Amino acid sequence: MVLALLVHHVPVERLSDRWGLSPACLSQWRQAFLLRGMDRLVYHHSGGRRPQLTPRQPKRLVELMEAGPLVVGCETACWTAVLLRVLIWREFGVLYNRQDVCTWLHNLGGSFQKARFVSDHLDAAKRLAWLQAKWPTIVRAATRCHGLSLFAEEASFAQWGALSSTWARRGQQPEVPTRGQRKGYKVFGAMEYFAGRLCYQGLEGRFASDSSQAFLQMILAQTTAHIFLIHDGAR
Repeated sequence: MVLALLVHHVPVERLSDRWGLSPACLSQWRQAFLLRGMDRLVYHHSGGRRPQLTPRQPKRLVELMEAGPLVVGCETACWTAVLLRVLIWREFGVLYNRQDVCTWLHNLGGSFQKARFVSDHLDAAKRLAWLQAKWPTIVRAATRCHGLSLFAEEASFAQWGALSSTWARRGQQPEVPTRGQRKGYKVFGAMEYFAGRLCYQGLEGRFASDSSQAFLQMILAQTTAHIFLIHDGAR
């Protein structure tokens, strides 16, 4: 293009329209060629504009993102580009475009993925101790007397919306804490450990001691064997 400007006297405006470049850019290329020759017509990456955040601030942002929106005072447990844009502005005083936030998070190792519900009140150490100490004792006792080992639990078919997607580090699925304290159709269930037989009973009201007793009475009416009942979270 520069040689065409010099040799064939092609107007800058025509080349500008043809290649989608500004006349100022073409004029600079022509001047560079006249001053330094063909060596100046080699493409060099300028490196882009300087980052608006300091080298330490992206690391701090990733830490806040992994801590979750609830930690920084949001009313939701899922990150969106808009929320992260507000967080960057509030923490670092830099205002990004929403699309730029998505690209930036992707380059930091993030991905937009679906979260999952987890219970926030479980004790992993107690669960492991029960599995290694108490459960083998129950299995031996049930085997010795040909009893039924029933794992009982309640389930609630929720009447609220599905989980949304959120920004998080790639390969680490985010978690949304919940205790399930919402309306839904209730079901009592118990599964026999050795045979896999399932007993269940629907409930339109609330889980309570009388409804729990009614479910256990239904099980007792169907067998004369000894029952070893393992109930998660039972008082």
